[in-house]
Amino acid sequence: MSEERDVLLNRRAKMQAWLEKSKVYRNDFRRLALAAELQDQHADKDKAALAEAGIRTAVAGRVMLRRVMGKASFVTLQDVSGQIQCYLTKNDLGEEAYEDFSQLWEMGDIVGVSGTLMRTNKGELSVQADNVVLLNKTALPLPEKFHGITDQEIRYRQRYVDLIMNEETRGVFRTRSMVMQTLREFFNQRDYLEVETPMMHSIPGGATARPFVTHHNTLDMPLYLRVAPELFLKRLVVGGFERVYEINRNFRNEGLSTRHNPEFTMLEFYQAYSDYRDLMDLTDELMKELTQRACGSQQIVYQGIDLDFSKSPQRVTMAESLARFGGVAESAVDNVDHLRGVLVEKQIAVEDHWGLGKLQMEVFEALVEGRLEQPTYITEYPAEVSPLARRNDHNPDVTDRFELFIGGREYANGFSELNDPVDQAGRFKAQADLKSKGDNEAMHFDQDYITALEYGLPPTAGEGIGIDRIVMLLTNAPSIRDVLLFPLMRPQ
Repeated sequence: MSEERDVLLNRRAKMQAWLEKSKVYRNDFRRLALAAELQDQHADKDKAALAEAGIRTAVAGRVMLRRVMGKASFVTLQDVSGQIQCYLTKNDLGEEAYEDFSQLWEMGDIVGVSGTLMRTNKGELSVQADNVVLLNKTALPLPEKFHGITDQEIRYRQRYVDLIMNEETRGVFRTRSMVMQTLREFFNQRDYLEVETPMMHSIPGGATARPFVTHHNTLDMPLYLRVAPELFLKRLVVGGFERVYEINRNFRNEGLSTRHNPEFTMLEFYQAYSDYRDLMDLTDELMKELTQRACGSQQIVYQGIDLDFSKSPQRVTMAESLARFGGVAESAVDNVDHLRGVLVEKQIAVEDHWGLGKLQMEVFEALVEGRLEQPTYITEYPAEVSPLARRNDHNPDVTDRFELFIGGREYANGFSELNDPVDQAGRFKAQADLKSKGDNEAMHFDQDYITALEYGLPPTAGEGIGIDRIVMLLTNAPSIRDVLLFPLMRPQ
């Protein structure tokens, strides 16, 4: 600890010396080029060609490597694009500037360097400096270069340091940005309209989830951070916007895990005159586009699992999956007593009021979901657990709904929308009854949404896709925290 203390005191002493000399945090240095631009533009020029060309430039960034060798030294600067080496000599800079460099500059400091491009005897493109400026003398040292940040907890809490030290981390969030751009291009090209709907709701709805509650002082009323934008987006379809999508945050007052963060990013989209099968086809196209753009191939590996998105995933009904993957006898998938027994055997608490659909869903989550490694659509979810989905024409106990599973995780949830206001009111009432019995995730009764349906929702299909999990898939990240710049953390 005394060594760390000495390092901090030494850096602060140098910081004070710099401030006394410069008087101000300067903001008058102007960079002319990024490191990667220079590396790309001059890759074909050898040492002689660069010397003859006399190309002047100015670079700026953070000092990541520093080698002081008497009257000549090297520093490596890192900017947003990459790194470039700079060559500093006492002859080129003058004695005072070189002395300031050798005495005050340290790893992590932010500097500007002007000079002429050159190539060293080892062939490395460098800036031969004739002017240097210390723009920010940092008070804290960077982690040890070759080991970076080994504490995963610190990586999440101090993402800014993680980004400085780890190119892999920077790559993850470049991929995330690319995913957002690709999603917008994909839906814009298909005539979808991007919209924004409220983040604070007077009635939480659109998903069975526990909401965050706040209070509006002026109106003296409770408000809820949205659990999903679904009901507002479908109101827009009622209003005549036949294809809409939104990329934004949802908030669910639930636990933390490698798969869950209370604040997460969702894509939701709705398309009139379509059904859930159309959206499965569309999702196939989207996954091909995303994997190709992010990974350069539609065959990828996620956490040791080989996945192929060049072909459509298999489609299996919920009931079929219980038998095929869960080991439930085909004759027992509709047997309430048998399913209760399965759950009790797995030491899963069973509520007395659960019907067949809820029991099937619980058995599915316990026995099937984790086994769906290859991309798989599970279809025909029970109506009991699908309060917003359209009933199936041939079996009203199930709905025209699907979820996409990859690597044992849900990635998408879509269905043909329920547009019968009477049926929807009945299902809202059933949800309200569950809430009165203590189910904190059950929906409220939303009378305005019923009114919207009474004006007429066209036959419509809608879907939600978890963006964070998509980015995890495309970057081979094991935890959702790896793809969130600032994940929620427990207090230290």
